[in-house]
Amino acid sequence: MSHGSSQRRRVAAAIVGTAVLAIGSAVSTATASATASPSASGSATAHVNRGHGSMPDVADAQAARAATRHGSKTLTYGGGIDGIGVMDGQPQVYLVFYGSQWGTQGTDAKGNLTFSNDADNGAPTAQMMFKGIGTGGEQWSGTMTQYCDGPLVAKGATSCPAGAAHVPYPTGGVLAGVWYDNSAASPQAASGHQLGVEALAAAHHFGNTTAASNRHSYYVILSPHGTNPDSYQGAYCAWHDYNGDSTLTGGAVASDVGDFAFSNQPYNMDSGAGCGVNFLNSGPNGTLDGWTMTLGHEYSETVTDQNPPGGWTNTSSGQENADECAWLKGVTGGAGNVPMGNGTYTEQGSWSNDTNACALTHATVS
Repeated sequence: MSHGSSQRRRVAAAIVGTAVLAIGSAVSTATASATASPSASGSATAHVNRGHGSMPDVADAQAARAATRHGSKTLTYGGGIDGIGVMDGQPQVYLVFYGSQWGTQGTDAKGNLTFSNDADNGAPTAQMMFKGIGTGGEQWSGTMTQYCDGPLVAKGATSCPAGAAHVPYPTGGVLAGVWYDNSAASPQAASGHQLGVEALAAAHHFGNTTAASNRHSYYVILSPHGTNPDSYQGAYCAWHDYNGDSTLTGGAVASDVGDFAFSNQPYNMDSGAGCGVNFLNSGPNGTLDGWTMTLGHEYSETVTDQNPPGGWTNTSSGQENADECAWLKGVTGGAGNVPMGNGTYTEQGSWSNDTNACALTHATVS
């Protein structure tokens, strides 16, 4: 989900593919959590736009799927913004733990940063997941490789011509850096603009000070437990965008490093079942189901729609590839436990134009 037109943020709420009933009992348990803190209008679809393809909470996804179940899911190419459509080089993901509320920093046996105010161990799990993407022969990443950009791809195209630059398979993991910015407390409800400013600070921190160094970079801004970044609670679970989007809450972010992609990743275990706690797995094994699904959702949308909506979106609904398949389970292309080279992570499927269906795995396309 990315910031963008108000329709895009509805992308978050409208994410749903075709099988409302497939959400099953997880939706019924999520509804109470998702509606405990509703938007002023009672529906995420009426919110101020929050990020392109913002990932809706489970209840809003169910409602959106019911409303759009008969619509086409086909994605079309948006023509690029500032020459950028997809991440057509090896993705580089930077995790930014934003704010001193994360607590005291430590390091675990696998070299991951840990934090004293991270009772659910979201931080090391996020690091391991991005280290694992593109390892162990995982085919979850394959679905994204069918999408492309560049001068050979016509605006409005629904498939890629020969010779076009595709999203590559992310060989060997995508985690490029981790930063704990504890220079100040994170705002209680950071605006989209503030999150973008933090991403700009991260670009400088990591030495990515040119447009070229940010062409395939993605900054995940992870807010700490107890905060409500961009007023996500009861509305949605995360979003992604780029700095130039004028519809960011608080406005676009001026940049001296070129365009850059970033996301709003709340500590969405605070939202319980509404953001996927125990969505697929029971007990402690399912606490981070929604966390890894949301991280994967926004990553997969960033690599296929880096500067929204210049990449691949559904022009009738505004949805991106992961929006089309959010919070599905028990059906082909629904959520599943995806083995990677360093562990197994719960992920959702994403839309595959070439099979006209949601897919949790797909052969690599080049």
